[in-house]
Amino acid sequence: MRGGDVRTGELFSYVDLEDRVRKDHPLRAIRQMVNDALVSLEREFAARYSPIGRPSIAPEKLLRAMLLQAFYSIRSERLLMERLEYDLLFRWFVGIGIDDPAWDHSVFSKNRDRLLEGDIAAKFLGAILSQPKVKRLLSTDHFSVDGTLIEAWASIKSFKPKDGPRGDHGGPPAEGGGRNVEADFHGERRSNETHASTTDPDAKLYRKGKCKEAKLCFMGHGLMENRHGLLVDAYLTEASGYAERVAALHMIGPFTERTRAITLGADKAYDTKDFVKDLRSMKVTPHVAQNINGRRSAIDGRTTRVTPHVAQNINGRRSAIDGRTTRHSGYRVSLRIRKRIEEAFGWIKTVARQDKTKFRGRDRGGWAFTFAAAAYDLVRLPKLIAVLS
Repeated sequence: MRGGDVRTGELFSYVDLEDRVRKDHPLRAIRQMVNDALVSLEREFAARYSPIGRPSIAPEKLLRAMLLQAFYSIRSERLLMERLEYDLLFRWFVGIGIDDPAWDHSVFSKNRDRLLEGDIAAKFLGAILSQPKVKRLLSTDHFSVDGTLIEAWASIKSFKPKDGPRGDHGGPPAEGGGRNVEADFHGERRSNETHASTTDPDAKLYRKGKCKEAKLCFMGHGLMENRHGLLVDAYLTEASGYAERVAALHMIGPFTERTRAITLGADKAYDTKDFVKDLRSMKVTPHVAQNINGRRSAIDGRTTRVTPHVAQNINGRRSAIDGRTTRHSGYRVSLRIRKRIEEAFGWIKTVARQDKTKFRGRDRGGWAFTFAAAAYDLVRLPKLIAVLS
């Protein structure tokens, strides 16, 4: 049964939390936007709870508490409940009274799992962006996209052959060493086709580039509007070489329904013929950085600016972005602004602690990644609204 989102006030206590939080505290503006978004999700919450039974923790309070966990970089539910026990600011934001006890961390986690099963995080992000005072801040014509690696909650030792013994997670236990058995990977060829993690089968072995270590990870994707650098979409996929481009087409799709052409900025990893062709067919101008990785010519400006005695030999790949796009000044603007999406990823991975997901499975990890993107927007929105109001 769904619990009620009510807070006991000064009727039962000599301390009123509303008076303990200063009027200009940054969390006041954030809490108002959060409450407005939660009201629009009333039907979604009601569908996930039985009308009978013992009342649970209200989903509104759960989400507010999880926002505080992201804002203040709290690494576990146990520490969050401890902070909620003595911090009046936390109690006020979540919506529990001064005399109410904090929840047990295991009870909080069990109630939270009910929300992880659906797309509440994506709808919560959409409810925030659809508010009138927020909607007027967003650009509807110019966007940027990028991806980042999110390390999985799985050890590299759990990456074992699919047809072999799987230790204490799916087969007979290894001899000696317990869970942390000795392992020697030298000379062993491992790939996602022949191996899988026994801890998190959705995680894939992936490395960011040459001379980089391979890790079990997922790939997080974000779509940013270029006016103020707010994330308008974010979700998690399996890590692969083409996941970024597939995710970009998926995220930009809902914005192509209007007749006016839009632009999409991206880095060199998106410079492929198929991706650019797909964007143009969707009436999206691809402001993608040109990927021309060729050898450096020995003929430089000292010669070519006078008389080109020898033709320059630059044997590189041919970019899918040609003069139809690069000749416009807006192309250079998009290449400059698109880098701001790294600020969002930096906040999500460091402050919100999503550099390594705490959940197993792509769906649950993706829920946390999208929710962290909503928290990032909430942190920036009060200042943007105050400046432009």
